[in-house]
Amino acid sequence: MKIYTKTGDKGKTSLIGGRVPKDHLRVEAYGTIDELNAFIGKAASELDPAKFQDILKDLETIQHELFDCGGDLANVMKERKYKLQEASIEALEKRIDALSEELPPLKRFILPGGAPAAATLHIARTVTRRAERQVVKLMNSEEDVPAVVQKYLNRLSDYFFVAARAVNFRLNVKDVEYIRSGDVFR
Repeated sequence: MKIYTKTGDKGKTSLIGGRVPKDHLRVEAYGTIDELNAFIGKAASELDPAKFQDILKDLETIQHELFDCGGDLANVMKERKYKLQEASIEALEKRIDALSEELPPLKRFILPGGAPAAATLHIARTVTRRAERQVVKLMNSEEDVPAVVQKYLNRLSDYFFVAARAVNFRLNVKDVEYIRSGDVFR
């Protein structure tokens, strides 16, 4: 099987049910989700399975759910069945709560960084925010987009923030507070 098809050589790409220019908002949104998925793979490669089995399991689940998001965004057929469900958001919320319970309280903004995996999770958080902005832009352009994708991405960025802090905490790496921050978390 050849990996190249040459069908995109003129600047268009296939969706599920149509073709669009490669710079279409829809392609930008699911392309950013693909980029995010690669950063998750990088973060997973930086985690010790002995200390982070739970987070590694989360990351694998998230990678599958991001493929669902990408597929849902790429689907422009009239009759659609979306893969991503609200249950994925509820599961993320439970994991955010569980990870948060093991962390010291946060009062101020923190600088992204710390251990390599934590820094990569912070990158994943910011790429998630960009993907969410692109999905919102797509939704505002009158395109038909499942709202669950935007909501999932919103919650996912929160997960990455908490997961990055959990990685640092388990490795005894202190979060660095932004020095000009007042108390913003209560």
